[in-house]
Parts: sequence; C-alpha cells; structure tokens
Amino acid sequence: MNRLLKHREILLFLAILLVLVLVTMRFPRFAQPGNLLTIFNDTSILMMLALGQMAVILTRSIDLSMASNLALSGMLVAMTNAAFPMVPVPLLIAMAVVIGAGLGAFNGILVWKLDIPPIVVTLGTLTIFRGLVFVASGGAWVNAAQMSPEFIGLQRTVILGLPMLSWIGILVAVLFFILMTRTPLGRAIYAIGVNPTASVYTGINVGRTKFFAFVIAGAVSGLAGFLWVSRYVIASVEVASGYEMSIIAACVIGGVSIAGGIGTVPGVLLGAIFLGVVNNALPVIGVSPFWQMAISGAAILLAVVLNARGERRKGRIILRKAAAA
Repeated sequence: MNRLLKHREILLFLAILLVLVLVTMRFPRFAQPGNLLTIFNDTSILMMLALGQMAVILTRSIDLSMASNLALSGMLVAMTNAAFPMVPVPLLIAMAVVIGAGLGAFNGILVWKLDIPPIVVTLGTLTIFRGLVFVASGGAWVNAAQMSPEFIGLQRTVILGLPMLSWIGILVAVLFFILMTRTPLGRAIYAIGVNPTASVYTGINVGRTKFFAFVIAGAVSGLAGFLWVSRYVIASVEVASGYEMSIIAACVIGGVSIAGGIGTVPGVLLGAIFLGVVNNALPVIGVSPFWQMAISGAAILLAVVLNARGERRKGRIILRKAAAA
C-alpha cells in the first residue's frame, strides 16, 4: 500500500475515477463518453500550459506570467487576423508561438543574466504583459465578427472523433515527454533542479538551462494564446485573468515539486485532468463558485503535503556503532 501511495500517477488516476463514480451516481450522464471527451477537450489548454510550467518549476523557478503571455499573444494574433484575414492560419500559429517564446526569453534573460529571482521577474512581467494587452488593443475587444472563419474553425475540425484542440494537446504532451526524457536539455532541467551546484561540475550551464525553460514555457503560452482566442472567439484584457493559479495547481497536484527536480509528464497531465473533472463536476452537483475555489485550494494544499512527505528521506546514522563502542 505504501508503495502504491508513492506513485502519484496511480493515486491521481484513482482519485479521478472516484470523482467520476460519485458524480455519476447522482447524474448518470456525466460519465458518458461524449461528456468525458468534452471535458478532455476543455482541459487541453490547461494541460499544455501546465507542461510548460513544469519545465520551469523543475529548475527551481516559477513563471507567474504565463496567463498574461497567453493574453498578449492571443490579442496580437487576433488583431492581425482581424486586420489581415488573408494571412494563413498556420502562419498565425507560428506568429503566436514566436511572440510567446520572445516574452518567455525576456523572462529568462532577466533571470539568467541579471540573477533576479524568478518569482520577482515574472510577478513584474505578469503586470507588464497584461498592460501591453491594453496598450495594443486600446482597451477594445476582438470578437467573432472580426475573426475569419478559418481562424475560428481550425481547432473545431474533428478527426477520429476528437476535435483538433484535443489532438494538439496530445501532440504537445508527446513532444514534452520526448523532450524531458530523451534529450540533453530535459536531463539538464532535471539535474539542476536536483542539485544546481553539482550540475555545474558536470558541465551544465545552469543559467542557460533556466533560460531555455522559460522560452519553452513562453512558446507554449503563445500557442495557448492562439487556441484560447480562437476557441472562445474573443480577445480582451481579461482573457485568462487569474489562470496562473490553475496552471500551478495542475503541476503541484500532478506531483511536481516546488523545490525542483521532481515531476513527470503523465503526472502533470493527470493533475490537469483532475482539475478539469472537478471543475466540471462541482457545478453539476450544485456547488457554488466560492466553494469551488475553496475545494481547489484544499486540493493544492493536500498535494503539497503529499509532495513534502514523498520527498522526505530518512538520514543515515553512520557513527552509531562507533558511538556505542
């Protein structure tokens, strides 16, 4: 049993099943395949953002500006589409990713070259990016009437029963799994999270690795900006406001250690899906939005406690026999 509890992925999977069973007992339609696919599709953007945040947290850093990055990237892409509807959608997607990566690189440079604590940097850029959304748009919205049908319709294309948004989420998850487990950068990200000092002696450039982690998180935020705006057909200053907490919650619930070096792609995906299932289940059973926030907060605290207990290691007493003698 103790070994089972040490595997966060198994524990999360069982928790998701438990929530589904409890809600289905009262509302049988909740667990229907169509509804579950809708929940997965709704959670796809959160999954992608949580994976980007994971890369940063593993390096003992944090990026509080991802939601603001998303809003700014989405607004710039939406404004471009409204002004030049003939621009191909793939080019707009590339534009969103480049903008997001550039904003992430700005965070990374400040952390790397100026050695400013990541929480301070991203707390500042959170406000800067959100303010730039207002400056770029003049406070105006970009709505569905201004967007081209191709811009709106791409991610709604259904392939093998899944919308394009879900397939994009799956593709990003696969790429992250390969990145984190099969590439030197992924191994470096884990290494500096475990022991930054020792990583230097193995030839890893800690500052540069953190920089690339922020660039990755920014690129994912840019992609999510396009997906968010085209899915909800609106770009405004308030887009994804406060979404930073959901992103971090998905990581923490998924087993990513705030202290760095610990976390897996499957765990983060399950953490995001758990939040998606809970957020969809609570309104169904009539729980008020305020209780939803409290329950989400309690889930985060419980996850932090489980993470702390799982990371605790018993020290070795190597002089006991000598002391006894």
